[in-house]
Amino acid sequence: MLASLFTLAVPAVGFLSFGIVPALLFFSGYCAGFALWLLAPGDAPLSVYKTTYIATFALFIVHGIEERVSGFFPTLAQITNVAVPDLGSPAIILLLLLSAVAWLGGPFLAARGSQFGNYLVWTFFASMGVTELAHFVLPFFTLDPFHYFPGVASVFLLAPAAWFGMWLLWRGGRS
Repeated sequence: MLASLFTLAVPAVGFLSFGIVPALLFFSGYCAGFALWLLAPGDAPLSVYKTTYIATFALFIVHGIEERVSGFFPTLAQITNVAVPDLGSPAIILLLLLSAVAWLGGPFLAARGSQFGNYLVWTFFASMGVTELAHFVLPFFTLDPFHYFPGVASVFLLAPAAWFGMWLLWRGGRS
């Protein structure tokens, strides 16, 4: 129940912050994570995916820096006609808190046997491996789709790392 509410809550806050297009992108990662969590044959112990999770999280930080430096949010605002929200707005603060708590706390909860923790780990990998692929689609909504799009370079490492994490989770503890 909590996982299904969270799957809807984060995109809803994303909608309040950025509008419908980013909300749908957030939803793709959370929905994929939710579905994979429900369908996965078993729970992988933290030891199976810990290194990959840390590496993917580090790549996510690099990706966030690339987005910030390259102007991802102003570019997204041009595409969606929704202004870049103020970083101090309540919706942005809530979105950042939900994401940080979920993706930092997920592995710790999962290691303690929490199904919600397992769900959060799945949503992290799915968000990085599914949602971030939007960086390859969004350029086609600009005037020059065949130039560098803000944030795309780091996705070449981030998405495969997340796919590997999902593969490890799917395999569970099997070798």
